[in-house]
Amino acid sequence: MPNLRDLRQKILDEAHKAKYTIHPGATKMYRDLREVYWWPGMKASVARRVAQCDVCQRVKIEHQKPAGLMRPLEIPEWKWEHITMDFVTGFPKSRWGHDAIWVVVDRLTKSAHFLPTRMDQPVRKFAEQYVKEIVRLHGAPVSIVSD
Repeated sequence: MPNLRDLRQKILDEAHKAKYTIHPGATKMYRDLREVYWWPGMKASVARRVAQCDVCQRVKIEHQKPAGLMRPLEIPEWKWEHITMDFVTGFPKSRWGHDAIWVVVDRLTKSAHFLPTRMDQPVRKFAEQYVKEIVRLHGAPVSIVSD
């Protein structure tokens, strides 16, 4: 394909607005075009063309099953049986190399442990720290909620 911008734009417009295709997505449009044409950066050109189309941006189809209704979590009956955990990150490194805080909260009493940690440590270290700091004091939980 010659390096003529107007010609490439006409090809993209025709492939995108033709009556027999009617605004295909970037993937379908690229697959159809690559059977006949090729130029360096063609995939990016197709993606830009679809991203600039006002109709495509307003009428995007969601390709996921609709989510069900949200259900609240059950109320725990005993402390430290149902916990939540999350990481708070973005801190500057401490003297000991910690750059995050691991927050473990009991859902019944809302009591929490704030464990200094490093985000670059292996998962094995997180497991060891969890057993040492949480399981040692409260036992193994029935459920853990995390994002």
